[in-house]
Amino acid sequence: MGKGETLQVTPHKTCGNCHQTVSGEFCSHCGQSLDSTLKYFWVVILHLLDDIFSFDSRASRTVWPLMFRPSFLTQEYFAGRRVHYVPPLRLYLFISIVFFLVLKLTVAAEDKPELDLNSNKAAISQVTKHIEALKEKKLTLNSLQNSDEIAQVDAELTRFNRYLEELNLDGTIEKNSNLITTTRKLITLELERVKLNQPTSDVSNNQDNINVSFDFISEQNNKKLGEFATKLTEKAKRTFTSDTNRLIDEVLGKLPQLMFVLLPLFALLLKIVFIFSKRLYMEHLTIALHSHSFIFMSLLLIDLFDVSHDHLLAIGSDLASTIAGLLAFISFGLLLWIPVYLFIMQKRIYNQGFIIAFLTYGFVGTIYFVLMALTTIVAIIWGLTEI
Repeated sequence: MGKGETLQVTPHKTCGNCHQTVSGEFCSHCGQSLDSTLKYFWVVILHLLDDIFSFDSRASRTVWPLMFRPSFLTQEYFAGRRVHYVPPLRLYLFISIVFFLVLKLTVAAEDKPELDLNSNKAAISQVTKHIEALKEKKLTLNSLQNSDEIAQVDAELTRFNRYLEELNLDGTIEKNSNLITTTRKLITLELERVKLNQPTSDVSNNQDNINVSFDFISEQNNKKLGEFATKLTEKAKRTFTSDTNRLIDEVLGKLPQLMFVLLPLFALLLKIVFIFSKRLYMEHLTIALHSHSFIFMSLLLIDLFDVSHDHLLAIGSDLASTIAGLLAFISFGLLLWIPVYLFIMQKRIYNQGFIIAFLTYGFVGTIYFVLMALTTIVAIIWGLTEI
């Protein structure tokens, strides 16, 4: 050390948990990080994203092989080369959460009625429906020979036929304030009729309880089960004859939870079918996680492309129509790629020949669709209990 130079001493820090002296980023005594959690909000969000999905180079190295290299991620994981890729469980959790969230949003957006009072097409549709309803009412009144009400219906028919002629000639309803008001009322009445449309006969027919009888449970429990089945049936009838949006929302909310039951069952199915592969159950579960991550990622992209396709078509320009057609082509290709990808993945991981792979793929696929159907039924029943 030269003359005049001072020795730089690295200051030691103290662990906030055990108060031991720490020389690095982590305490060697208790393992706590010295990195404070009290930071700016955006820093906390970035750390949260990193904890959930590791938004670093691992994500970019994971997405491409997940989508376009069947079995690659799984075989890398089995070979012990894991540090470069997002772990299977974390990958599945993130993709499935995003998929079901986006699916709920898109379904809700599609179910929302789009009413444009300045739309000539919407106005013609509503006026035409009302005219048809008036004609049916007139036929009923003719059979009853009610001359007073027939005259009222004829007057209303004349008025709405005139409205329809004006719409067909004018091409717009902006210039006719009376027609705007009438159309608005018709649309409102139509929406109320759809939402509240439950025949009174359904209610009267639901008074009888459903008889449920199982020999292995007591009579009292059979009675309770019958009452539950009756209430569930009534809810189902009310839901399917009126507004199904709430049920769809409930079902989509239950499916992610039920998938945590389905995935271990699917891994058990793989363990049984491929028992001679000598793979551990956890290896089959890893295969299930990677395959479902791919499926949900593909369906997520298809859903997003479908929404973009509809919005682009609504624009109406040539460029937008071309892009919409391209998105539709990509979506169709992704849909075809899903079964092909899964077949290649199974064939490579289990080292099967083409014929054996095809037969086992068909068998596993059939059992899986049965399990998925049962899962959906459970989700519907569970959803009905929440309504």
